[in-house]
Amino acid sequence: MSDTITDESRLDWREFRNPNNQRAYRQADLDQIEKAPSIETPVREGANNRPASSEMRGGPGFRVKTKFESVSAAQIEQLAQFETTEISDALNRMFTLDPAIRNVVNEQKLFGPAITVKVFPGDNLMVHKALDVAKPGDVIVVDTSGLPRNACVGDMIGNKAKHIGVAGFIIDGLVRDLDGLKEIGLPVYATGITSFGPLHRGPGELCHPISCGGIVVNAGDAICADTSGIVVVNKNFVEDTIEHLKNQRASLEEYTANVKRGKFSNEWVDKQLMLDGCLYE
Repeated sequence: MSDTITDESRLDWREFRNPNNQRAYRQADLDQIEKAPSIETPVREGANNRPASSEMRGGPGFRVKTKFESVSAAQIEQLAQFETTEISDALNRMFTLDPAIRNVVNEQKLFGPAITVKVFPGDNLMVHKALDVAKPGDVIVVDTSGLPRNACVGDMIGNKAKHIGVAGFIIDGLVRDLDGLKEIGLPVYATGITSFGPLHRGPGELCHPISCGGIVVNAGDAICADTSGIVVVNKNFVEDTIEHLKNQRASLEEYTANVKRGKFSNEWVDKQLMLDGCLYE
């Protein structure tokens, strides 16, 4: 026999949504926090008697780092002289992000040190915190934990980022407020657009290693993005990569010029096929 919903048992949503009542609920939460034991004594039940498993705690998954080594402005300037295709080749084609992440705002390239952000699916609290850590020229790189539903960046964050001097965003996820982002003008690389906004509750991580577009990114790594794609250069190998790119540039320019003039040979293809034992019929 099913339960009967009576008028007395119905939830009055008008009362629940009353702003004064909501403030009272929030104040009750704050009072609960103030009365809670010190951090040395685990809180077994949170505000409103939530189970302990629902409570966040500082540590892996909920932490912020503010000090880390980073590539220099001079190194970024040198990398920006090359196309991402060249940089990818110099890294043995191993550190290029998923091509689904593309510039959805304009065609500006984006080179700069990474500020890494890992957000809880559907949340962007740590993206907001990143604005306190980012310096002029930095690129905010966001790992959304693979949720293609909520946006984690919109025009409000975009405007704040522009005033701070952030160079742009790389987001393995969605953004919103596209017209506003275009007006701001910062390059924003993302997988798509949605109207579905995020929450601002956490947890998340800031300036710890993340996975973005299938590639590990560390805070301070060099981000290289243009219309061809996005490449990450580990900060420990930036100098070696720059030196290799410079050494290759002269021979590459000569080869490219010859191909454009129609001066080339595919003899090397036959040599490779023979070396690999290809069967000719």
